[in-house]
Amino acid sequence: MAMLFSLEKTYWIWFTNNNFDFLKMNRISVISICFNNLTELKSTCDSIDAQTLKPYEHIIIDGSTNTEIKNYLESSSQPSFRKWICERDNGISDAFNKGIRKSTGDIVYLLNSGDKMYDNSVLEKVTTIFDKDPSVMWCHGKLSTFRGGLWVVIGKPFEKDKLYRGMRGTLHPTMYVRKELYEKYGLFDANLKMAMDYDFLCRIADEKFVFIDYPVATFDPSGITSNKYLESKKEAEAQYRKYFGWSLKQSLWGMRLALLHILLQSSLGKFLYRMKVKMGKENA
Repeated sequence: MAMLFSLEKTYWIWFTNNNFDFLKMNRISVISICFNNLTELKSTCDSIDAQTLKPYEHIIIDGSTNTEIKNYLESSSQPSFRKWICERDNGISDAFNKGIRKSTGDIVYLLNSGDKMYDNSVLEKVTTIFDKDPSVMWCHGKLSTFRGGLWVVIGKPFEKDKLYRGMRGTLHPTMYVRKELYEKYGLFDANLKMAMDYDFLCRIADEKFVFIDYPVATFDPSGITSNKYLESKKEAEAQYRKYFGWSLKQSLWGMRLALLHILLQSSLGKFLYRMKVKMGKENA
């Protein structure tokens, strides 16, 4: 017995003196919601599977009206970190919340089907940020997206005093959030159809964050907030007033965004935007 205790003690000293950083790594739970879009989901999964540092888990929340995605997941070879729930839901917020409740990692990342990780180093970069500073509660980065007929990279550091501009520089497909923030501030508001991410951003605005000056995701421009931009903007404006009250700056900025959105649908608008990109002003 004494010899066994001695061996255990020797092993423990050796184990603790060696720097096993992998035991300290923050575990990332990636959540992808999908709806009747198997092709887009496959693209998202491919970008996750190609990561040099695999996620702790990838949870798929499938609310489809058909069984195509369910059949694919059950009949094809999937990595051990992939899990799924295939059942109808009550909208985007409900689907997000299902995934968050099921997640068991330290960091939650919501990557919708159709969106992709920008390259295979993203999870490694993000994990390093949280591992280096445990006080960081969330981070966000740049986003590759299709706008005005061009692929551009946008995104800039979050500023609380510019929340009246909506999610102008803080893009939800780039946000990684400690799960404890959902426990502290609550999940997504099920009453919101499109601005649930902005509403959550308003709630966590005082928490410590880091900006990644690098694209971390590629955005699928066919999503609901792209197709119903003006409705999404109106819903976000209502959430701003809920937390911060009426603002003249917000009203004027909202009119500016509406006019720019309409202009960008025209040939003239696309031409002017291309000129703006050439001048390096796509983030303005």
